[in-house]
Amino acid sequence: MPPSNTLALAQKVMQRIEQLGRITEQTGCLTRTFLSSAMRKANNQVAEWMRGLNMTVREDNMGNIIGRHASDNPNARVLLLGSHLDTVRNAGKFDGALGVIIALACLERLAQSAKCLPFHVDVAGFSDEEGVRYGVPYLGSRVLAGIFRKDQLSLLDANSVSLADAIRSFGGDPDALNADRYPGDSLVAYCEIHIEQGPVLEAHNLAVGVVNAIAGQSRIMVDFIGRAGHAGTSPMDLRQDALCGAAEFILQAESYARQQQGLVATVGTANVLPGTSNVIPGQASLTLDVRHADDGARQKACRYLQEKATAISRQRSLQVVWRTVDESCSVRCSESLIPLLSRACENNSIPYLLLPSGAGHDAVVMSAIADIAMLFIRNRDGISHHPDESVAVEDIAVAISVINEFIGLLAQKEAANRRE
Repeated sequence: MPPSNTLALAQKVMQRIEQLGRITEQTGCLTRTFLSSAMRKANNQVAEWMRGLNMTVREDNMGNIIGRHASDNPNARVLLLGSHLDTVRNAGKFDGALGVIIALACLERLAQSAKCLPFHVDVAGFSDEEGVRYGVPYLGSRVLAGIFRKDQLSLLDANSVSLADAIRSFGGDPDALNADRYPGDSLVAYCEIHIEQGPVLEAHNLAVGVVNAIAGQSRIMVDFIGRAGHAGTSPMDLRQDALCGAAEFILQAESYARQQQGLVATVGTANVLPGTSNVIPGQASLTLDVRHADDGARQKACRYLQEKATAISRQRSLQVVWRTVDESCSVRCSESLIPLLSRACENNSIPYLLLPSGAGHDAVVMSAIADIAMLFIRNRDGISHHPDESVAVEDIAVAISVINEFIGLLAQKEAANRRE
């Protein structure tokens, strides 16, 4: 059982999560998208909590809200803690926001201890991780990492509002985004606390896990093209049924992924044309999502599945069109930070698991400029991106203890490096 003062902080985190969960742009459910009126209210609330800890607060031009607990050394480097404040539509309360609020709880514990650190501690609430509004994820962290592409300022949302105009309406300057990045070598590390978004920790009855890698991802469109025809007059042996070919492929993808350790393959959507009950499907378009922590294994899987799609099409006299829509490489967490985060668990007698993340996170982007670490927190039934997301207050207390110990260990390491 965590100490009573840590449990009290965890209860405070839970209260704040409930408070943020009521800030939404949709009645009856939680939806808080990038640069929306709901995000303005959320940023204002988080800024108020930061100021309550005597942090200096700034909001950058992309809408990221950042608070700083300053070191006595004004020239010190920065430990960045953070996660995102935007949500998917009809979201759960914990995804993203929990990492920001736990980071603030850790700084409250730090303030109570009156410890001096050899680095500043910044807490970032990223404005966009989910990519709901503009279809591009990580817009917030891309700016802080200095890898935002300016051509994306012309992106349009569903209401034909450009990204540049949305930034201006929120109070930012789209021409000044480059000034918001962290300078090279200014970060000691980036650490993100996040719900697991999967069932592994619960299956092992563990409160937390240390992430060792974030899976790479391939997003692919697969079109099976046959010939539409009358359902009653076309003999079975003369049909070119695109949906039957697609169905065979879906089962092949599932079967192959089940046989490969660490691989996941998902057909998430299927669009059938002409989509009429008495017409043989002439086209079936699928989305395929393939992920693995090892890029070689993921790429091998994609090649194999493409070959299977081609073979199925030949056997059924179909055409197949295979298009890779998006691809991201896997990211390894820092070989120097994983042991520190693991030792932080061990020093608190907290059992943990080393595990990969199948979901993407802001840590993927921040790895471009800093060593990264991630701590996962158990969530009930592994449910995420859903109103039923649930995290136990006791597990939040465990995470607070681990991150505070991690900060202390990192401070010792940074101080030793400065003495050398």
